[in-house]
Amino acid sequence: MPYNPMTAKEVAKKVIDKESLFILDVRNQNDYSNWKIEGGNFQYLNIPYFDLLDGVEGILEGLPETKDVLVVCAKEGSSLMVADMLSDAGRNVFYLEGGMKAWSEHLEPVKAGDLLGGGEIYQFVRLGKGCLSYMILSNGEAAVIDATRMTDVFTEFAREAGAEIKHVFDTHLHADHISGGRKIAEKSNAAYWLPPKDAGEAAFLYHPLKDGMKIKIGSTEMSIEALYTPGHTIGSTSFIIDGMYLLSGDILFIDSIGRPDLAGLAEDWVSDLRESLYTRYRKLSEDLLVLPAHFMQIRELNKDGSVGKKLGTLMEKNHGLNIRDEKEFRELVTGNLPPQPNAYQEIRKMNMGRISPDEETQREMEIGPNRCAVR
Repeated sequence: MPYNPMTAKEVAKKVIDKESLFILDVRNQNDYSNWKIEGGNFQYLNIPYFDLLDGVEGILEGLPETKDVLVVCAKEGSSLMVADMLSDAGRNVFYLEGGMKAWSEHLEPVKAGDLLGGGEIYQFVRLGKGCLSYMILSNGEAAVIDATRMTDVFTEFAREAGAEIKHVFDTHLHADHISGGRKIAEKSNAAYWLPPKDAGEAAFLYHPLKDGMKIKIGSTEMSIEALYTPGHTIGSTSFIIDGMYLLSGDILFIDSIGRPDLAGLAEDWVSDLRESLYTRYRKLSEDLLVLPAHFMQIRELNKDGSVGKKLGTLMEKNHGLNIRDEKEFRELVTGNLPPQPNAYQEIRKMNMGRISPDEETQREMEIGPNRCAVR
């Protein structure tokens, strides 16, 4: 029987369309438990590759014959060999092209909405990492927000849309993934914007984001007004676009709120976090569509693959926004934190321009799920 590659983009389509897929993950149990491909209608079997070196006969009964079976490993090689053995045993299977590294780096562009001046806003969903980046397109101009290190995806998307990237923003100094913001700005001769309170150790020049400033993209006025929202970092800044969309960075997610500890200052920043969420955000229109910089679980995706909910809905249903007692809030935020992101200190240094590791090291630094939220 044949075996064929399945690309990360094809897997992403199955995730978004909620198709069924059976995944045979041949990584070791710790890696699988820590991070796997998430799909609403996916089934899984984790058998480490080394347990299959003598053959696959022992697992054949556990594999469906009427569903697509995708063999997954870290870099592709092991899954290719297991797929070959399964093919020899008469099974029609696929292997993940590029392995989990390719899955971690795939970005799926999804239209998040229209803008008042005729422009559009796109969300770039990094399904394998939970990162969400954005591009505003308006009258031949573009702005990019919270870009990942896979910069070609953004520059090529803008080129195909006939738009010139004029501005690049980071809502805060990221600690869970490497920002592509500066690189895109350099390639596009665009302005790179960063909150100055997060950039005290930055080894590069940037434009400082200031509370209340307005920046125009094409015919769209992008308002950064009364939205200095510290708590995840001391400089975290939220954006309102056209009075319709709230880019919340890592302060507010669909099912959780941002963690304040990735600079080692959880006790100091928890009050800022509460002030941002319970005072600043509550002054905003509940009709704003919240577009965060991350999602935690696949169930947060909307039917079209986008991630976003009205602020009023989150005010009602997000537990992190409904803790009246300040002491209880503090205990939740400081005592209910997940493990810190992989290599987060090195990622912070790279995003400040302090270190410049090679491409393969950057990949290794980012491996694993995002961990920007309180549990």
